[in-house]
Parts: sequence; structure tokens; C-alpha cells
Amino acid sequence: MDGRGPIPTGCGAGSHRSLRPGGRAGADPVRAAGPGGRAARPGRRLRRRPGGLRRLPPGRPGPAAGGGRGPVGVDPGCARGGRAAGERVLVGDRTHRGGGAVVTSTVVVLGVLVGAALVLWRRGARALAVVFALLAVLPAVTLLRQLPWPAYAVAGVLLAGVMWHRWSRSAATVTRWSIRSRRKVGVASTLDVARHASGAAMRHRAGTVRPSLAGLSRWRRWRLPTAEVAVELCRTGAQKVWASVEDVVVVFGGPRVGKTGWLAGRVLDAPGALLVTSTRTDLHDLCAGFRAQRGPVFVFNAVGLGGLASTITFDPLTGCTNPVTATERATDMLAAVSRAGGGDREFWDAQARRVLAALLHAAALGDKHMRDVLAWVADPDRAAREVPALLRRSGVAAFEQDATQFVTTNERTRTSITSTVMPALGWLTHPAAAAAAQPGRGFDVAELLASRATVFLLGAEETQAAPLVCALTGHIAREARRLAATAPGGRLDPPLTLALDEAALISPVPLESWTADMGGRGVTILAAFQSRAQLLARWGEHNTATILNNTGAVMVFGGTRDRDDLQFWSTLAGERDEPITTTDLHGRVASRTVRKVPVLPAAQIANLPAGRVVVIRRGIGPVIGRAQMVWRRRDVRAHHRAAARIDAHARWQRRLEAARARREQVFERVLARLARRWPDRFGEAAARVRDANAMFAELRRIQTQPDLVPADPGEGSAPAAGRDEQDGRWSP
Repeated sequence: MDGRGPIPTGCGAGSHRSLRPGGRAGADPVRAAGPGGRAARPGRRLRRRPGGLRRLPPGRPGPAAGGGRGPVGVDPGCARGGRAAGERVLVGDRTHRGGGAVVTSTVVVLGVLVGAALVLWRRGARALAVVFALLAVLPAVTLLRQLPWPAYAVAGVLLAGVMWHRWSRSAATVTRWSIRSRRKVGVASTLDVARHASGAAMRHRAGTVRPSLAGLSRWRRWRLPTAEVAVELCRTGAQKVWASVEDVVVVFGGPRVGKTGWLAGRVLDAPGALLVTSTRTDLHDLCAGFRAQRGPVFVFNAVGLGGLASTITFDPLTGCTNPVTATERATDMLAAVSRAGGGDREFWDAQARRVLAALLHAAALGDKHMRDVLAWVADPDRAAREVPALLRRSGVAAFEQDATQFVTTNERTRTSITSTVMPALGWLTHPAAAAAAQPGRGFDVAELLASRATVFLLGAEETQAAPLVCALTGHIAREARRLAATAPGGRLDPPLTLALDEAALISPVPLESWTADMGGRGVTILAAFQSRAQLLARWGEHNTATILNNTGAVMVFGGTRDRDDLQFWSTLAGERDEPITTTDLHGRVASRTVRKVPVLPAAQIANLPAGRVVVIRRGIGPVIGRAQMVWRRRDVRAHHRAAARIDAHARWQRRLEAARARREQVFERVLARLARRWPDRFGEAAARVRDANAMFAELRRIQTQPDLVPADPGEGSAPAAGRDEQDGRWSP
């Protein structure tokens, strides 16, 4: 008894109201105290809840009095007979015993239908599976209408997690790759090239490969030439395939298939300093004029190839006062004359490397020449008298021990070491190579990088100049790597490009280590070879595998006839599914099957037309495209047209000068005849014309033959020390 009074149970109007002590008449009991003690807002219908109350809408009868507990606060007569319109009735909400059973049965039916649909779909009964899926819609809708919104959120998160797991698991990944390969016939699609190898994809990483471009706006980055941050590989359809400047690009192809034409284009596109090695002068002839517009152009012609004079010199002893540099220089020079092998060959190469490094270090400390090194190798007695005393200045005991061991060992061992070292010094017998290695101020790599200079290294294997070319290449690359360590981001910006044409012949640098490290230092490596067999012969099987594994893009031109090479490239290209249709004798289809065939058979790779190339690039499938030759570039053709116009204009000028000279000669002869007949009237005019014609003839002769002009005696003094302004030679 709480003093509130009984709840009226009559059916009349206002029978649902009650009086509370201290309250106002007509207070709603549900509003005063709802289920659980919470006040209910007026006009709100209460849903069915176990043990709670609900507010029925007007005109809806309450539950029947029979068959269960009557509603609390409602007269049974009212429940049976209804109530007046607009009357609110409070009813008790009994526990819904059948609600849970309905939900459970709906879930069971939904699970059965969905499971049946999945099983039928996997077994190939697609139509029947669709029928079961449609039937599953009805229980799914029923279930969704009975669930609150948090259940939807939980179900969505669980469904997303299951889908992500199924998408990313190994089986799904392999299946997706297989479907994609069948759809694209095993090669890179247009979308693959656009996402991974297009110009836009390369410019997107401009700030990474070139730190100085990180601050560019999106519009300026979009307008940035792609060649500033990437290397063009080929064109397939309307798209160009690119490789980043930090990727190593290796090119394979036989003679006259387009390697040099493609490489010349990359020489023109190089954004920074450039080093080019070649056994011919064609790269120099094609590119020297264009590269001169970016910076100075130097030539190091150690063999006098094509009559080109060397404009720089390089002494192999440069920097060898440093023991590390001496060891690297000995490694480069011996690598140019050694071949891949095992057993005793590796042992003697290691011994020769130790001895040659010690001799180079000693010569640098004593201000000697490379001829002194050759004399020490040929005369052990002289080496025993001079080398140990020089090495004592170094403080590196290992070098002194190596030199002492060489001069004191038995004759047979010393002969083996000498026979390994001597080919690396054979270039000293070639006059042009010996002249190119004269000591001087040294080659300043920092100045080369800052001025974006171009250096052409020319050589030939038969002239034994490969050790000298390889030593200069290694010197420039290693100095650039040391400078990159102090640059922003640890990279050279713009990058140094190494265009190594016929690298296996004249510049067999340690590519197995350079390909793994130089790209991240801002050094772009473009290496061209005749075949994969050439790599195996020079670097060996394991180092060749390392070089190819570190390569970002491989370009294969036609012309290869080696079966192992062709099978290797065909294996890298992968396989594809080829549909096979079998017909009977009447031409009707009997069966359809699929078989695995190579994407690029070996015969197709061997017979690629000139200019066609297969690109195997990291991240996408193989690409068959056309390599752009340098003479087909728009800028090169414009240059050739301009040069042709200049030549045509010069030819017309020469013709006009010849015609003018003939006219003057005719006029002179006519005046001479008139002067002989009437000397008083025409004699003076004939003399003036004769003198003028002689003067103009002498001027024309001087213009066509400038060597006839005498030199000024005041200009015969020797040039100052340093770099010669005429040929660029570093002179003492």
C-alpha cells in the first residue's frame, strides 16, 4: 500500500486515468512509471516486450481474456467488448514464446537454401542454383526485417572480413592470376602497362628517384618530360613502355638488329652526366652533336679508333695512394682479361689481384709510371729492390707481405702469377693506349657530374685496351657512388647514366654487385650484349644469374640462334591456354579442350624482325613492341632537316659564287680584248677588273683552305698548365 490508490478498471471514458497523491487529475499511469521504472512519453506506442507494457493504437482490441493471464489494468469486459474510439488502453505484454522459434527456423531454411545453391553452382547446375538462390531471398528478407540495425553492422563487418580473406588467400590469388593470364593471352594488357610502366606511373615516383623534384606541384609534375625520370623501352600500340631510372636495363640481340639505334636514343635522353662505351664510333657520330647542347663532350680513344683523337687522359695510378682504390683498380684491370672458370683459375686470379694491387699502390706512393709496374712484373729482382721500400710508406702491412711473397716465391708460382698479370698490362705496348694513359692532373668526376658532361670510351678487344677502358669506367662509377653517399637522399640528382655497349668485350665491370647497388645511388645502368651465352662466358653461371635477378627490365631483340638462350627467354615469357576444337569427318564439333602452349615459342623469338623487341619487365607480363631507332626520333629528324637545309644553302652559295666567278672571268676577257684594240679607252678599266678578280680569287682560296693563313708569331706560346682549351686533355 503505497498510498497511490487503486488503478481504475472501468470501461467508461476516462476510466484509464487515475489520481496520484500530490499529482494532477488524469495523469497517465504509463507516463508516470513505465516498464522498469522509466517514464513513458505521451503518445508513444509501446512495443511488445517480455514482462513489459505496450500502448495499443486507437481502435485496436486488446488480447483475449481467455487462454492466458489477463492484461494488467484492463477490465476483461473491455478486452472482450472492445473500447470506444480514441481510447487508450494499457495491456500487459506476455512473453513471446514463438518469436525465437520463428527466427531459428528462418535461419535454418536460409542456410539450407544457400548451401544447396552453392553446391549446385559448383557442380555445374547453374539454372537450378539460381532457383534456390531466389528462394533464399524470401527467408533472408524475413530475417532482415526482424533484426535490429546493430545486427546489420555486425553482419556487414563479418561479410567484409570473409570476402577479404577469400580474395587474398593463396588459392584465390593463383586462380585470379590464371584467369587474368587466360584473358590476356599471357602478355601485359593495356591496363597493366598504364598502371606499372606508363609515363604517368613513372612521373608519380619522380620525387623518389630524383629528390630535387619532390617539391613540384601536381601540374608541373604532369608536364615533366618522362625521360627525366625513366628510360624508354619500346612502344606497343599507342602506349610507351618505360622503366625507372633506378632500374637496370639489359639488352640482348645479335648484330644489326637495332641495339645500337635504340641505345643511341637513350644516350640522347640521359638527363645528367653520361658514360658511353663502344667498340665503334657510330654512337659518337650519332650523339656527340646533340649531347654537346647539354654539356661538354669528351673522347677517350685508347686505340685510335676511327681516327678520333682522345680529348682526355687517364692514368690508372690515379687515386691508388689509397689502398682501397688500388685494390679496386687491380680488380677492374684483371676482370677485363679474365674469363669465368673455377678451380685453379680462380686461385691464380686472386693471387694476381693481390700482387697487382700492391704494385699499383707502391707506384702511386713513389710517383712512378705504369711502365714501372710492367717492369716490376717482368723483373722480380728490380721489384725486390724498389717495391718493399715504397710500401713501407703506406703503413699497410698486407701489401708489403704480398709484394715480398711475390718476389721471394719459387719460380713456378711466380711465373703463374706473372702470366695472369701481364695481359692486364698489355695495352702499354699500344702507342695510342699508352698516350691516353699519360699522367696528368687526373679526371675530376665531381666536375663531370656537375657539368652533365658526356664521355665516350672507345676500345677494341683485339688491341688489349679493355683493361684501361674498364679501369676508367670503374673509377667514374665508384667515385660517383662515393659522391652520392653525401648527396640529398643518398642519390645523384640528376642520375649518372652508364651506357655500356658491348660491355662483355671492352668493359666487363663487376655487374653482379653494381646491379644490386648502383640503382639506389642514382646511377642508371644500360648494358647491351650479343647473347646470354656471352654473359655466361665472361661472368660465369652464378654471377650471370645474379645480374639477371637484379635487372628491372630485359629487352630481347631477334637474331639469337642459341637454343639454350631461346628456351630460357621462352620460359620467362610463360605459358598460355590455347583452345582446341576437335571435329568429326562431317565437320561437326566433337569436343573442345584447352592445352598449354608457350606465350612466345623459341622460334618466334629467334625470328623477330629488325626493330621488334620482347620486353620482360618487373611487375607486368611480357610486352612485344617496337624499339624506336634514333634516326626516327622527331628531334633527330628535325636536326637532319636543318642540317640538310644548311647544306643546300651552302651548295647554292657555292654555285652562285662559281657563276659569279665565271661571269667576272668572261667580263675580264672581253675587256682585255677591247683594251688590246682600244688601249686608251679600255686599258685602265681592264686593269682594274683584272686586279679585283685576282683579289676575290685569293679570298675564295683562303675561305676554302684555312690552313694557308699564316700563323701569328705572337700566338705561338705554350698553353698554361691545366686543361688544354683545344683538345680538353688534362695536362700537367
